[in-house]
Amino acid sequence: SIHLLQAVFEWAWEVRPSQPLTAASWNGELKTLNDFKHKHSDIITFHNYKDAANLEAEIQYLQGFKRPIVCTEYMARTSESFFETHLPIFKKYNIGAINWGLVAGKTNTIFPWGSQEGTPEPTVWFHDIFRKDGTPYDPKEIEVIKSITSTN
Repeated sequence: SIHLLQAVFEWAWEVRPSQPLTAASWNGELKTLNDFKHKHSDIITFHNYKDAANLEAEIQYLQGFKRPIVCTEYMARTSESFFETHLPIFKKYNIGAINWGLVAGKTNTIFPWGSQEGTPEPTVWFHDIFRKDGTPYDPKEIEVIKSITSTN
C-alpha cells in the first residue's frame, strides 16, 4: 500500500487542501509505511490499543516529528487500554484523542475483534461507553472522563 499512499499524498498536494493531510500509523512493524506517514503528514495521527507504558513511549517517539499529534483510535479494555490510564497521558503530553465507540449498538464494539455473531455480552466490554438505554457501562469511567476533560 506504500505506492498507493505516496500517490494519494501527491494528488492531494497538487490541490493543497486547507485541511491537514495525515495517514494514521497503527502497526509498528510497518516501518517503511510508517516512516512515510510520519514524514509527510501535516499532523501525526496514530492508533494505540496497548497498555499505558506503550502509549507513552509511542507519544514520546512521535513528538520527535515536531508536529501536532492526535491519537485517532484507542481504548480497548481487554488489551489494557483504559480511560483511567490513558487519558492522563494524553493530557500530560497535550495529545488529542478520539474514542470512536460511544453507544453499544450497530457496530458491536462491546465485543473484542474476532468475536462470533451471537456471542453473549462480554463481562468486560472491549469498547463503547454507554448501553443502548443511555446508562454507562461503568459509571466510574464517566467520572474519570469528566475529571480529565473538565476545564474547571
